[in-house]
Amino acid sequence: MREIESIKVTETVRNLCIEANSFLPGDIKGRICDACENEPWPLAKSILGIIKENFEIAEEKHVPICQDTGMACVFIEMGQDVHVNGNLEDAINKGVRRGYTEGYLRKSVVRDPLDRVNTKDNTPAMIYYSIVPGETFKITVAPKGFGSENMSQLKMLKPSDGLEGVKDFVLRVIEDAGPNPCPPIVVGVGVGGTFDKAAFLAKKALMRNTDERNSNPFYADLETELLEKINKKGIGPQGVGGKTTALAVNIEYMPTHIAGLPVAVNINCHVTRHKSAEL
Repeated sequence: MREIESIKVTETVRNLCIEANSFLPGDIKGRICDACENEPWPLAKSILGIIKENFEIAEEKHVPICQDTGMACVFIEMGQDVHVNGNLEDAINKGVRRGYTEGYLRKSVVRDPLDRVNTKDNTPAMIYYSIVPGETFKITVAPKGFGSENMSQLKMLKPSDGLEGVKDFVLRVIEDAGPNPCPPIVVGVGVGGTFDKAAFLAKKALMRNTDERNSNPFYADLETELLEKINKKGIGPQGVGGKTTALAVNIEYMPTHIAGLPVAVNINCHVTRHKSAEL
């Protein structure tokens, strides 16, 4: 049995919160640069250039890429042969608290959805656990801004809606979102499971490197098809028009009930932030 001290978890989460908010993943940077190079619409091209300049300044000066430093979504991949000494959930929240306070990141979490009183330290984190074989312990912090989160949707389709129903729903969500999620966007799609599981799959899809297609050729082709159709809608960067509405579409799927076809779409703005570390 491998043992990990909870203070190590806290320190790691603290650092990941700060780093994720300042440094875009390489694949996202690459896609923004490629889009800027290939965008024919002058205004759209100019905006993509500004977006590129913004993430370069954030990286150079080690400051947040966006003023919305997000709600901390923390993904834990934990081997079944690992034991954490101390309360794991407390350790994660302590790390978020330290990261957002010591990193001077905007605190955006309220203690209750209705009384709207700010917790003043960006806790609690949204924590997702995955138990795997062995002694792995991996932490991924994904700060999620709500301009894009608010544009996400979930629908319980009928099995008879089939593939075309899934496509129509995804495209309709993007149309409804328009310029609100600060495009160009990354689109996470979850298909299958239950009501809640489909939403989790859609969020998990946003963690995948956008240069990697789904390992199932059927879903890999569907990702490519949906990306092409989204970019033909002409919403463009920040909604000014152009061919760059989305940088990528990532789909995750799983089995579901014979009577159901849950589909969730979780949208992320061009600041698709996530940073991982293994202990």
